[in-house]
Amino acid sequence: MKHGKKFNALKRKKGHRTALLRNMSTALIKHKRIDTTLAKAKALKRYIEPVITKAKTNTTHSRRVVFTYLQDKYAVDELFGPIAAKIGDRPGGYLRIIKTRFRQSDSAELAMIEFVDFNEVYTGKAEEGAKTGGRRRRRTRRGGQSGGSDTGTAAATTAATAAVAATAVTGKSEEEE
Repeated sequence: MKHGKKFNALKRKKGHRTALLRNMSTALIKHKRIDTTLAKAKALKRYIEPVITKAKTNTTHSRRVVFTYLQDKYAVDELFGPIAAKIGDRPGGYLRIIKTRFRQSDSAELAMIEFVDFNEVYTGKAEEGAKTGGRRRRRTRRGGQSGGSDTGTAAATTAATAAVAATAVTGKSEEEE
């Protein structure tokens, strides 16, 4: 019976479940995003969110406590380094679970679990050198352009075309005259 058990056993005994969550936590910290089943992702989120909260205070005691959960000193260094710097002001909710697909072999629901602050697509912090999207236009059912601001664009295009035509005819631009 499952009276009073508030965790998902994941059909594993305690030692196997602990090892699974430790390894998944280490992989998540190193790669910032992993793909797994939805049940494992939810169990991992409950396991690692208190660890991330503990990593916000960089003391020897908190490092030792986090090491007992992870058992990997490189993951602890990564957690207390760049991850703690990015999530320092966030009051919780450090991870995001996104359902992705169903596995073909056994129809298990798969999900992607990732750090919220490390995904530039969702946070809106695109690279400065990259061009962010231009103006979007919608098409109407009739195939034309919708929106009222296109008339100004059409007038500017017509004026530019007339200036090019005048330059071709006279050989001089308006600025030279």
